[in-house]
Parts: sequence; C-alpha cells; structure tokens
Amino acid sequence: MSTPPSPHFSPVNLAGLWNQDRRHLDATLRPPQDYANRHGLQNILGIPFELGPADSPNVILLDQEPVTIPLDGARASYILFLHAVEDRVTCYQQGLADYATDGNELGTQVAQYTLEYADGQAAATPILRRFAIQQSRIQWGASPFAAMPAQKPEVFLTTTDEQILGRVPRQPYGRGETRHISGREVRPEHLWVYALPNPHPERPIRQLVLSPGEERAVIYAISITQLQEHPLRPGVRRKLRLTLPEGVEVNRLGELEGVDIDLGTVISARAALDYDADRWQGEEPVVQPRRSDREVLVEYAAHPHARLYLTTGPDSHLAVDLATLDHPAVVEVKPAHRPVTVRVVARESGQPVAVRLHMHGEAGEYLPPRGHHRKVNGYWFEDNYAEFVNLYNQYSYIDGHCVVDLPLGWVYVEITRGYEVRPIRTRVEVKPETEELVFELDKVLRWREQGWVTADTHVHFLSPQTALLEGQAEGVNVVNLLASQWGEMFSNVGDFDGKTTFGAREFGGDGEFLVRVGTENRMQVLGHISLLGYAGAMIHPLCTGGPTESAIGDPLEVTMAEWAERCIAQGGLVVMPHAPNPQLERAADFVLGVVHATEMMTFNPLSPNNIQVNPYGLADWYRYLNLGYQIPVVGGSDKMAASSLLGGIRTYAHLGEREFTYENWMAAVRDGNTFVTVGPLAAITVEGVSPGGQVHLPAGGGTVQVTWRVESVSLPIEQVEVVVGGLTAEQVHVGKALDASGSVALPIRESTWIALRVRGSYKGQAGEIAAHTSAVQVLVDGKPLFSPTDAAAVLDQIEGAIAYVDTLAPRPEAQRFRQLRARLEAAYNRLHQRMHQQGIFHRHTPLHQHDRPHEH
Repeated sequence: MSTPPSPHFSPVNLAGLWNQDRRHLDATLRPPQDYANRHGLQNILGIPFELGPADSPNVILLDQEPVTIPLDGARASYILFLHAVEDRVTCYQQGLADYATDGNELGTQVAQYTLEYADGQAAATPILRRFAIQQSRIQWGASPFAAMPAQKPEVFLTTTDEQILGRVPRQPYGRGETRHISGREVRPEHLWVYALPNPHPERPIRQLVLSPGEERAVIYAISITQLQEHPLRPGVRRKLRLTLPEGVEVNRLGELEGVDIDLGTVISARAALDYDADRWQGEEPVVQPRRSDREVLVEYAAHPHARLYLTTGPDSHLAVDLATLDHPAVVEVKPAHRPVTVRVVARESGQPVAVRLHMHGEAGEYLPPRGHHRKVNGYWFEDNYAEFVNLYNQYSYIDGHCVVDLPLGWVYVEITRGYEVRPIRTRVEVKPETEELVFELDKVLRWREQGWVTADTHVHFLSPQTALLEGQAEGVNVVNLLASQWGEMFSNVGDFDGKTTFGAREFGGDGEFLVRVGTENRMQVLGHISLLGYAGAMIHPLCTGGPTESAIGDPLEVTMAEWAERCIAQGGLVVMPHAPNPQLERAADFVLGVVHATEMMTFNPLSPNNIQVNPYGLADWYRYLNLGYQIPVVGGSDKMAASSLLGGIRTYAHLGEREFTYENWMAAVRDGNTFVTVGPLAAITVEGVSPGGQVHLPAGGGTVQVTWRVESVSLPIEQVEVVVGGLTAEQVHVGKALDASGSVALPIRESTWIALRVRGSYKGQAGEIAAHTSAVQVLVDGKPLFSPTDAAAVLDQIEGAIAYVDTLAPRPEAQRFRQLRARLEAAYNRLHQRMHQQGIFHRHTPLHQHDRPHEH
C-alpha cells in the first residue's frame, strides 16, 4: 500500500475555478510528462493536493484576469501551491548567449498572490521567477530558491545490491554508487511546490486572489496547513531503532523494505547491530557484532511533524509519529550532531600517524569521519576509496586527524596500524563540552628497526595517493599498485610512468612508505603474472587471449614467460600471484627461471568467510622447492574492493645492510629472506643461514641446528612447525601465546629445504596457517633437490599449457604462434631432460608421445 499523505494539510477545492485543460496548453506551459494524466487526490512530497479531473478544465491558467479562490474563513500558517511559470529562453547577450531554455532567468514578477482576511485586511506576496516559482524545463543548476520540486529525493541501491535481490538495476550512469538523487534531478520536467507564509495565521482567510503579472503561470493545486515550522524545509539526519512486527522481515541484504515517511525521506533501514561491550574491550583480535533479525536501525531526514509508516500487510501499516516517537516498537537513537576532532599520535614521538579507524554508538550505529561513507560498499570495483569493511565492522583510513560527528554518551573505538603496533579497542564518553579526542598508539614489536620491511605485492583500483594512505595506516612500507585490463576496461594505466615511486624522498615523500605502479598481465587459461617496479614503457598487451581478462576477439599474443623476460630486462621483479591458480603456465615459468617469487593471497584474513594463508598455495609452492627452485614466498591482498584488506596478508623482507628504497626492497625479495603473514612475525635460521641461503653438508649428510622465533601483537599463536621438504619435522604447541622461540637439531640425509610454518586463527579455527617463512636449502654432497612425483605433476601442467595453445587459444599470426609455443616447449624439454637424467621415465600424454604424431 502507498504511504498516506500527512494529516497536517488540507487540499483546497478548486472545482468550478479551473479555466484550462492542461492538454491544450501551448509548448511553453505544457505539463511535465509525469503530470499529464494525473488527476484527483495526489500525495506530493507527503502533502495532499487535489488535481483537476480529466477531459475538462483542470488547471488555473493565470494570464489576463485575476482568479479568486474562496477559503471560507480557513486558518493557515502556510498556503502551498503546485505551480509553474512558462518556459523562457535565457538571454545573457543578444547574438551570443540567447538560445537556452535553461531556467537561469530570475526576478521577473510572474504574479501576485494575495490573502484577504475576514476582517477586511489583506497581505500580498509577489511571486518572482526562480524564487517562488520556476519553469518546468530547466537545465542542471537552475533550482528555484524558495520552491521545491514536486518529487522527493530518491534513495536507491547499488547495481550489485539490486542484482543480489534479483532485480534489474533502476539507476543508469553509475547513480547506484551515489546512494541517492535529489528531487531536482529525478525528472527532466518539473512542477514546483511553494509554501506561501501567512503573516497573520491567527486571522480567518476569506479568499485568495491570484493576480497575473509579467508572465503566464499555471496553478495545478493548492493545499493549506497550520504547521508552525516551514512545511518544505527538510530535516537533518536522525536515527531510531524499530522492532519489526511479526511477519515483517529484512531482505537478503539485511535491509527493510516497505518503510516510508510522509514529510521526509528514509535514508536507510538496516538490521541493527548489537555489540558485546565486554568483548569489545577484551583481548580478542576481532570482535564482530550480532546482526539482529528483529530490529532495524532507521536513518531518516524528516519534518518535525512527519510520520513513519511501515507496511505490515496488503491493507495495513504501522504508523509512528516522529514528533513524539511515542510507540512501543520505537527507541530513539541519540543524534550524531557533535563535531569532534579525533587525533591519533605515536606515543613515543607525539606525531600524528595514519590509522584504520572504526567508531560506533551505543545503538551499534557506525560513525564515519566526515568525508567517508555511512555504508561502506564492499563490492568489486565499487567504492574504491580510503575505507575497509570486514563483515559488519566498517572502517575509514585517516592520516592521523579527522572530524567525526558523534552522539553524546558512550562511543566505541577501534584503531589499528599494522602488525607491530598494539591496536586500541576501547570506549570513550562524549560530553557536551567534548571538542577533541586524542589516542596514543604504542609500537610493541621492533622488526622494522631490525631491517625488515613490509609489502603488499598485489593491489588494484586505488589511486596512488589513497594506496599510500592505506599503506601508512596498515603499516605496509611498500604497496604495489598494479594496472591491468578487465575485458574492455583498463585500470590505473594513467598512474603508470615507469619511474615514479610515490612516497620516496626524491618524489617529496618521507621515504618510509612507498607506492609503485606496476602491472598484472593476465590470461584466463594460461595464468596471471605480476610485473613489479620495472622502468620504462608499460609492458603490453596487459591481457591477452580473450575473455574474461582480455577483450573478446583478442588473440593469444604472448606467453607469461615473455612478459617476465621483458620485466627483468626493464629492472623489475616478477611475482607469480595468488598461488596455486591459475595453475597452468606458472609451471613452465618456474622451470625457465623467470620468476622471482610466488605469492600467497587472501582478500581479507580477518573475515570469517576467507582463508588466511592458503594451504593449497603453499602445497603448490612446495612442489617447486622440492625440485630445487628456491623461490621465496611473498604476500599480496589482490585488493579490488573495500572488503579486501590492503596488507591483510603481507610480505616481510629483510634488507640486510641496505638502506630502504624501492629498488633495495626488490633486491631483498630476490635474495629470498622473506616471510608471509596475516599477523605473527616469524624468523628462522639453519646453521645461522637465513631463508634464501644454502647450507652444505658432506656425503651422507649430518645434523643441522635450526633456530626460530615468532612474535605477534594480537593474533594468538597456536603452533609452530619446522617444515623439512614439505613435511613437519618439529612441532611446538605455543598455547595461544603472543611470542615463542626455540631451536632443534635435525638429522639430514639427502638434499632438502627447511622453513617455518606458524598456525593461529582470527576466527578460532584449528589448524589455520598464519605465517610461513621462505626456505633455506640444505644440499648434501652438492646434489640438487629433485622429487619425481612433483616433477611429473609440473610436467603435466606444462603439457596442459601446450595443449591449450594448440587447440583452443585464439591463434595469432603463424610466426608469433611458433615463437610463443617455443617458450613452452623449452620449459617442457628442460624439465623432461632433468627427469631422464635422474633415470625417471614417466607417462606421456597423447600430445607428447615420442613415437606418434600429434597436433603440434
């Protein structure tokens, strides 16, 4: 059912006074399309207006003669008119700017509306163009100053939200991203509502006289009210919690439909969030609220005497008077109208530091800083700003200072800054005199001072400056922002110049937090490859081989190996992203020796819906370690939405004696002393040798001394494992402590590798991996590592890549086809020969039977 109009208004009966059929008005006065066929009682802006009947005179054309409207002693504080003046061409200068019907002309006296009282007195009001009245057809920006469009603002969902609900998105041109549109923009043609103030509301009104002026006007309807507040002035934002009646449910988005306000707008109506105050101030690394299934938080803007209506059935609704909120289903939420400056500083220096900030009120309502969204949109390629959403908790990135509109009373705060700074989760009381809140952060781990730097190897869509802010706030020293192609869309291409490291001293930064734009070059089947930090021209094509990464009709122009070789020639770092997938050409590229690191990826390790360090990615990496390819491990978020946490999984790389620059960071990764983590920091040495290095033992092997340590700011450590050749050789149960260390002597009889694996879980799930170091090779009698089982699996992948190139790949011209295919054959032959050298004879697929013909 539709929302009833406000009971505070009474439509004026204009029967017998209509003098024109709106269908017969000329072009300058023609009715807006939306009003061409509307008749009878209409609810406009929550106000009842009686429009004239069809097929007869139904509007008042104010042209030559005055029109008198009896009011029979009615009392009113305001008289409201639904009207419009004729369209007019704006002329700034004859012969130059004299053709647009844009509505920018103003000041002409269109008419005079006169109130004649029962005592014989009168009060006349001039009706001026673009003040009390405006023409129906205007261009953007020509809003009248004292009249409202006869259309409420519209609140609508994003495209993705609509699709989740199984609907066709209503708003074109990306409007879903704005969340709302004003009444001035909803329709291309308008009628206007003007509230004429009565200077003597206590006097009975005998009649209303409408006198024409210099231009023609059309009055569609009139209504009166005795409200003291201006009836068209929109209210400021307020909130309430509403308990849902039986049978009323929220939708799949957790939002309530069928709720409206007569003299106002519902901004949002979302399932309320209930936080446990004790848990919030406890030691858990992540505290989520419980989303209510019976209460919603309604945010709205309304006239003080508006009413909220909730549809409860086909012919029934619940009504709440917002003036009193006197209803058992409603609890008022304190308005967030107190602007408070929030500052976050490092305790040691007193200097402001960038952080990730969350604040909510006593009713669970999110309280964003000014300039940030009240609902952070976590969908792909939407809302790629300085924000993060982790299930129900929403965050903003700030540079150490912001202004937040807060309610009086208790406000709950969470502040984080990476994996070496103790997070803050507390509550503060906001009082009427509160103007500033200052929070001090303590750095409790000192790995940066010991030469370790952090990095996210895989970020998309952010601007470089936003990436720099998020990196600072998350304690990520190096953010690799990767341009790429997505079908017919290209991202961050304009940010790439092959030389600028944002944040570096030579580019005006402090040198501690850096952003470099590289590229992720991609193919749907063969795979993705990240090309970091290379200089010179962008490596094209960014994507190839057709959808979904490349455009439909694009041929397969290159192999990933060729992209990698070009990156190396241009001084860059080659990373194989998001192991283990796509699991095809990556095998050939490891064998060819053109990959510097393999990446473990997770969008958001804090989320209950995401893994932490992917065990499948680790197992895939172990294959190559078992074949002697000493590839270091790195971490990247693949951030493409606000629901992805930049640096949530990250790389730690040890600089050694180098100073910190982007180029030296790349060198440190190549050297291999790295670890990947979602929280705990981990280090291991074998006979004093760090990951990336080698330990040599004589024939027959020997015993090696392994030393390790782990530390964590907030994520409890459950178990530490020394991994040898992919198997657990030593297991230490830490018991959810935040630090541990140890050593073990391990007998080694054949060439292998050793690394450290750390278990711990944000969601309390047993066995989750929280950190993993790169490997130390241990060579016995100089013999290389070689696992026949892993070699066979890798060879199968390379054969699969060749099969795809031969059969389904969109084929380039013949010479290019032979060249790219030759790179894959080279990798195949190199590993194949190693297998035969080891005396291993394996099963061939039909594509590689030595004694039978095949497609290639």
